[in-house]
Amino acid sequence: MSIARASIEKPLLTWLLILGCIFGGLWGFANLGRLEDPAFTIKAAVISTQYPGASAEQVAREVSEPLESAIQKMGEVDKITSVNRPGMSLIEVEIKSTVRGAELPAIWTKLRARIRDAARRLPQGVSVPFVNDSFGDVFGIFYAVTAPGFSDAERYELATFLRRELLTVKGVADVDVEGLAPEAVFVEPDLGMSANQGIAPEAIVGAIASADSVVPAGSVGDTMIQAPDGTDTVNEIAGLAIGVGGEIINLVDVAEVSRGRQDDPELMVRFNGAEAFTIGVAGLKSENIVDVGNRVDAKLAQLDDEIPFGVTLHPIYQQHVVVAKASSDFLLNLAMSVGIVVLVLALFMGWRAAVVVGSTLLLTVVGTLFFMAIFSIEMERISLGALVIAMGMLVDNAIVVAEGMQIAMLRGKSSRDAIDEVAGKTQIPLLGATVIGIMAFAGIGLSPDATGEFLFSLFAVIGISLLLSWGLALTVTPLLGHYFFRQGAGDGDDAYGGWMFRAYASALRGALRARWLVVAALVAVTAASFVGFGQLKQQFFPNSNTPLFYVHYKLPQGAGIERTAADMAVIEDWLAQRDDVVSVATFVGQGATRFLLTYSAEKPNPSYGHMIVRTETLDDIPPLRAALDAFGRNRLPAGEFRTKRLVFGPGGGDPIEVRFSGSDPAELRRLGAQAMEVMAAASDNVIDMRTDWREQEIVLKPVYATERAQTAGITREDVATTLRFATDGIDGGVYREGDRLIPIIVRLSEDSSVGLGDQIVYSSSAGSFVPIEQVTDGFKVEVQNTLVHRRDRLLTLTVGADIPPDQTAASVRGEIREAVESMPLPLGYKMAWGGEFEDSSQAQASLGRQLPLSLLVMVLISVLLFNALRQPLIIWLLVPMSVCGVVIGLLGAGLPFTFTALLGLLSLSGMLIKNGIVLVEEIDIMRREGLKLRPAIVTACTSRLRPVTLAAATTILGMAPLLWDAFFVSMAVTIMGGLAFASILTLIAAPVFYDILFSRSAA
Repeated sequence: MSIARASIEKPLLTWLLILGCIFGGLWGFANLGRLEDPAFTIKAAVISTQYPGASAEQVAREVSEPLESAIQKMGEVDKITSVNRPGMSLIEVEIKSTVRGAELPAIWTKLRARIRDAARRLPQGVSVPFVNDSFGDVFGIFYAVTAPGFSDAERYELATFLRRELLTVKGVADVDVEGLAPEAVFVEPDLGMSANQGIAPEAIVGAIASADSVVPAGSVGDTMIQAPDGTDTVNEIAGLAIGVGGEIINLVDVAEVSRGRQDDPELMVRFNGAEAFTIGVAGLKSENIVDVGNRVDAKLAQLDDEIPFGVTLHPIYQQHVVVAKASSDFLLNLAMSVGIVVLVLALFMGWRAAVVVGSTLLLTVVGTLFFMAIFSIEMERISLGALVIAMGMLVDNAIVVAEGMQIAMLRGKSSRDAIDEVAGKTQIPLLGATVIGIMAFAGIGLSPDATGEFLFSLFAVIGISLLLSWGLALTVTPLLGHYFFRQGAGDGDDAYGGWMFRAYASALRGALRARWLVVAALVAVTAASFVGFGQLKQQFFPNSNTPLFYVHYKLPQGAGIERTAADMAVIEDWLAQRDDVVSVATFVGQGATRFLLTYSAEKPNPSYGHMIVRTETLDDIPPLRAALDAFGRNRLPAGEFRTKRLVFGPGGGDPIEVRFSGSDPAELRRLGAQAMEVMAAASDNVIDMRTDWREQEIVLKPVYATERAQTAGITREDVATTLRFATDGIDGGVYREGDRLIPIIVRLSEDSSVGLGDQIVYSSSAGSFVPIEQVTDGFKVEVQNTLVHRRDRLLTLTVGADIPPDQTAASVRGEIREAVESMPLPLGYKMAWGGEFEDSSQAQASLGRQLPLSLLVMVLISVLLFNALRQPLIIWLLVPMSVCGVVIGLLGAGLPFTFTALLGLLSLSGMLIKNGIVLVEEIDIMRREGLKLRPAIVTACTSRLRPVTLAAATTILGMAPLLWDAFFVSMAVTIMGGLAFASILTLIAAPVFYDILFSRSAA
């Protein structure tokens, strides 16, 4: 007894299967994890090391080089990049994409050991390198907190309170606070009085450092002794006593002591123009982010009475809200798609077939949700996309079985005999076609690298849903057909005698008679389509459907953070007057906390400003960007002003990037300038060109008079300390306030009129002050690189550029490629493309490595299905022609060919192969039953007309709701346009190819 017949003979088992799908799907939907993007491990760590006083090139040479050399010995490392600034090295290590996430903890341990060993050989004065391997944490619940009228200490207490409370929420992994104004206790000696009393700044620093130090005091027996409490108030610091020449002097007599903000914070945050700090919440990877977000909202509501009046938490990004909306939108699209399928089937096959196929489709989807929950596959952007892709393929199996069963019953057969006949003909071809459809995505999902990790849910969901659709088509569809379909009288009425079938049969006979003309036409159309494909805009990932966009602003290198903040305030004021702007979050000095998996924050730089602008709708963004770009460029000509859309997928880098690597910074700068000239001459679509080394800065250096200074007992370090005291200040210790350590800075008063050349240096050997002009020969001015980038231990300068909103990176790069690549390079230098081209090339290369194996398996399955070569050849000849409809659709809609369109093309290939297999198998069956070649072709193709057209129509119309989804629109158009043309290929091209290949053997 066949499975299909058994489903009717033993309905209890089939009903258990139906109920299992329904209740299992409901349970699965309720328990599925929900994320915005797949749980993906960012295989990168950042090593930060301080080297106070060193130039950027010194840092690169003396700190980054030895550390990078040690890191490079690790076989798991893929890429090492570093940014070197005066006094700071920032090294980013990327691990090979084939390394699994579970292996990373051991690799980070190994990395730390390498860094620890290399750090022993670093110069004196270099700090202990800090390795941050939580670089990729995503704080998707992201708030700006405003507290007008609160002191900095009160803001700190508020932030500490919120962080402590939110960490208690179930499912919260970490809470990150950024943007609090750094405070310090400033000790500002009167230079004249200090000189008269012989009090050196170092003496003040020594007194302060020991005033609140924590030191051991021993023990008596089993009882521990603690040191006396130190000075713990600003007033007590002011009252410290300093011993000078045998006398005791109070600090307050020679210096002013005050508490205030530090002058140059690393980050300043504002929200809608008001001073703020940010708080980001990261959920555990194993938790449903929607549930975590709801619990965080509930906790904040609970804390409302404890949060002081006037404090407001403004959402910048709420991942749980975005994910919940995506889930509800998917349910709506699913309902609309199923409704469209039922409506189309009802119109062309009757309401009974519509109920049978529609029910099977719905059971397949809910059953897929059940298995997703069983296998811990979260509902996120990729898995939802997989369900959307599968929707076009799921309906085929049920339509083939239902249509065949319905026709057989109209001819007088019982439901049991009808399903026996249909299942006997189609179950193996449908299974083979289903497996081939799954294998089309195997190269993506089973890739051992990062692409496979990110897109595994695509392969898994498509595999589950398609196999389930085949199983339900052979179990549930027969039983429902048994209940709903009516048995005919078997009086000989031709089920395919309608006008549509007769017209198609007539057209097919004409095509067979003019078969070579048809082939020529198909070849010409396909060739034209491949030419047209070259005209399609290429885009890696589409723009996001979240109404956000970014503003990037960069003043010349060396500009202070206060100046940058003042310029950003100009933009804030302009945006505040716009009705289409919902909110503006401003970050000065660096980018925001990583609130999206694909968000890449700009590294710290006081001359950089960044905004996250939220609008009412997506449609508001293009005109607002255009107006803002015009205003910003006109109003702030001193800086580089640009805006950028939020996109799906990787967000690092610029659209256009070209890298130059070599040994001489001056030569790299020359190559960068030449590249910008070449790019500007080659295309008008290259805008806002810049290099990542930015502008050089002016540096003042005292000229140390060796003989005079050594005679006076003044060292180079003494001179540097004096200058630091006169400018930034000297660290004098810490002031403890609860769990907070506030630095104490000893500096010259900001109101002092004493210039750098008039400073006095304390000689410890002479016990007196010496004018700095006596131990130096003035100051010299140097121009230095203050941003030095390295890549894989080579100095590397990157030229970046933006493109107009109506262009794609691929098309603009095509305009400049030849000109840039023809640039002559000195010996030992190399050039490479980066940006979107590099990202897409890496993804396509990963895909290309896996696709041949998948393709081989697909071909082998098709050969084994027919145990022959000519039938699979017919089917595979159709695949290249499927691009015709894709090109027509995308060109007609004005859409680029994106990564999601590529997924749609793979799905389309699977659908085309499935239809081709069933059609060719039907022709073989007709011939085995005794019909001659052409009658067999016409009869078989006529019987397949309705399943093919209905499957295409339901899929095409079912994709219609996705035309308004920014992420899926190019994929939807690809499937809709491609499937419309693929139906013609299946019903015309396949029989023509069959006739050509089998006409000689049939004769």
